Amino acid sequence: MTYEIEIGRGKRGRRAYSLDDIAIVPNRRTRDPKDVSVSWQIDAYKFDMPVIAAPMDSAMSPETAIALGRLGGLGVLDLEGLWTRYEDPQPILDEIGALQDEVNSPAVTGRMQELYRAPIQPELITSRLAEIRAAGVTVAGSLTPQRTQEHYKTVVAAGVDIFVIRGTTVSAEHVSKDHEPLNLKQFIYELDVPVIVGGAAGYTPALHLMRTGAAGVLVGFGGGATATTRRALGIHSPMASAISDVAAARRDYMDESGGRYVHVIADGGMGTSGDIVKAIAMGADAVMLGSALAAPKKPGQGLALGPGGHHLELPRGDRANVGTVGPLEEVLFGPGHHTNGTSNLIGALRRSMATTGYSDLKEFQRVDVVVSPYTGN
Repeated sequence: MTYEIEIGRGKRGRRAYSLDDIAIVPNRRTRDPKDVSVSWQIDAYKFDMPVIAAPMDSAMSPETAIALGRLGGLGVLDLEGLWTRYEDPQPILDEIGALQDEVNSPAVTGRMQELYRAPIQPELITSRLAEIRAAGVTVAGSLTPQRTQEHYKTVVAAGVDIFVIRGTTVSAEHVSKDHEPLNLKQFIYELDVPVIVGGAAGYTPALHLMRTGAAGVLVGFGGGATATTRRALGIHSPMASAISDVAAARRDYMDESGGRYVHVIADGGMGTSGDIVKAIAMGADAVMLGSALAAPKKPGQGLALGPGGHHLELPRGDRANVGTVGPLEEVLFGPGHHTNGTSNLIGALRRSMATTGYSDLKEFQRVDVVVSPYTGN
């Protein structure tokens, strides 16, 4: 049952909830955290934890994608970012981090736009993905829908295992008078690799994306710590409700398709372990993390830099200094030295699952939740 609120005499809206608005509730049973499984599988690829790194230049280099893969997660390289525009992008990242003006300064944004005007070099796409493949981990790269047709052949030829198509909002029914839009259904059908696509933040758009044959759907608009989409475009969807809506689409699509399961991946606005826990409780199979994985020193030295921040026409993202929590392994597995949920993210997930008595992620999606005012505790 859907309840609408009367905003004024001429408009009604549905009440939606953010992850801060909900909390999970322990049940009668508890478990030892060591007995809990947080493994996750999409298509033929199995991972020890349900963590995908957002394609964010300041968080994911080939080196950190390899490190994350060896720790049991999935690193996704931004194939339109600095790593495919410059042979050595580290000095560029250092320059962006050292810009001294205020966060949302036009001068800072203008300089980032200038740096990202360098052309994408197909040979760098090939070499970066080859570097990750040579390490023996799952290879994933991301393009926006606008660039997919231009570069996907290079990406597939380089041996990508999982292809991510990620934008602010990705539609299976995009309409354009100027050029033929990407036909997602045909494109995914013709590829030999699983495709994760998004963002989507509602039942109907997610259902349409699932019907294209996508292996996974990204929920949300990404870039939680850095995005200014709400201020720039007036677009926002509170994550708890969005995940629940897309999980409902997954359930109904399973019935419609005769059992085909599409993975729901929460993308954006999960800066702490508690956010990750609640995203999975609402129905997510995995989470895509950006700022939380930007906390180690390299490549961004604590800088969260989303792709929206350097859009050439309508930038909608800030540089965010999230600080340096510690090495990647400490951020994910501890030992934690922070009381705010920014370290030992997977240890916290295990403990929450154990405290509520669930042994794996699919079971944990059935945990009881309550809606309560956020107090900061």
